[in-house]
Amino acid sequence: MTDHAPAAQTIKAHADDFAAAFQIEGWPVRGRLVRLGEAVNKILSAHDYPEPVAALLGEACVLAAIVGSALKFEGRLIVQAQGDGPVRYVVADYDTAGTLRGFCRFDPEEVAQASGGAARPGAQALLGQGVFIMTIDRGEDFERTQGITPIEGDSLSLCAEHYFTQSEQVPTKVRLAVGEVTTEAGTSWRAGGAMIQVIAGDSARGSTEEVWERTRALFHTLGDDELIDPTISAETLLYRLFHEDGVRLEGARSLAAVCRCSKERLVTVMQSFPLEDRAEMVEDYGMIHATCEYCSTIYKIDPQEIAG
Repeated sequence: MTDHAPAAQTIKAHADDFAAAFQIEGWPVRGRLVRLGEAVNKILSAHDYPEPVAALLGEACVLAAIVGSALKFEGRLIVQAQGDGPVRYVVADYDTAGTLRGFCRFDPEEVAQASGGAARPGAQALLGQGVFIMTIDRGEDFERTQGITPIEGDSLSLCAEHYFTQSEQVPTKVRLAVGEVTTEAGTSWRAGGAMIQVIAGDSARGSTEEVWERTRALFHTLGDDELIDPTISAETLLYRLFHEDGVRLEGARSLAAVCRCSKERLVTVMQSFPLEDRAEMVEDYGMIHATCEYCSTIYKIDPQEIAG
């Protein structure tokens, strides 16, 4: 395993499915931007999610890409939240190879009740009392590192802001947007997000509080519709926010929805189960069916493969 991220790729102005850093000229502020089209549509369309559940998972995917794409080593960044609400569990998994996957566990009746006529009940209404977790996985040779904070606020963006403030003492603002957009090609899910963080002042640069206040005020004007609008390029989006001061996009990385499931992995996992549990998996016609929670791929497995 090496201590460097995959090489950055050049992203065209109107491209989807990428994560990139951005720098405001002369400001002690760092930022990241994510735009998702086909990738998030593939993840959300793999299941028959109610609209608020799909939106929550979309937020998790964007957040995982924003934070994960900043990693300087090979590995995975896992964003998850779990609680006692209608949505028991939401997870998004970003791999530094540029792949995303995610899924939710939920109770449909409880989700409908929590919605109460509102299309988008907040994260806390869906997840209830629980925890927000970010996990860094560098592979088998390293221990996982994990940060945990309580679920707070009406969106995962607020959970993330609280996480960075409490766990890393880095003032952070996050915007996440998910929605269905209709174009000539049809209706599909889109998502986008942005994050800004202040660089702490020191004897050389002095206090950064005034600049941070100004940056937050400009960032607050960013609309959800702008983040998911396929006709607005990343450069145009950033120019609208910070054009008076100069802003540049850099280090863009392409993203794709890719699940790591396979029949071989499932067989290996099943072989670790006790014999009686394996016997219960066999259906009436003598085969085992297993469905991937992430991508909904159905695998048909012969019990003899597990016995082997």
